[in-house]
Amino acid sequence: MPITARYVLMASMDVDPDHDAIFNEVYDQEHVPFLLEVPGVLSVTRATAEPLAMMLGGERREMPFEGPRYTAIYEIESPDVVLSPEWAAAVERGRWPSEVRPYTRNRQHKLFKVS
Repeated sequence: MPITARYVLMASMDVDPDHDAIFNEVYDQEHVPFLLEVPGVLSVTRATAEPLAMMLGGERREMPFEGPRYTAIYEIESPDVVLSPEWAAAVERGRWPSEVRPYTRNRQHKLFKVS
């Protein structure tokens, strides 16, 4: 499905292996639904990094994996969405702040303007 929003926020992170199951459960069942209630959040897609080999310059190249394992891609109307009181409240709802966030690391947040 093509990106239709003007902006994309990418939130990436790793999670301690012994908290992987609750991370995925809470992300899918609570965190994403809460954030989808925020005005200006149009969609959320989750992705998990995998090893990559590709053809470049006529030869196969192995691409070393660097960075966080998990990424969520949020299509948003504007950068103001993530500064809103609704966003601030949504990221603190449910089990995320107490049962998941403390076990995440290597967190990266990036904003892209879609052209």
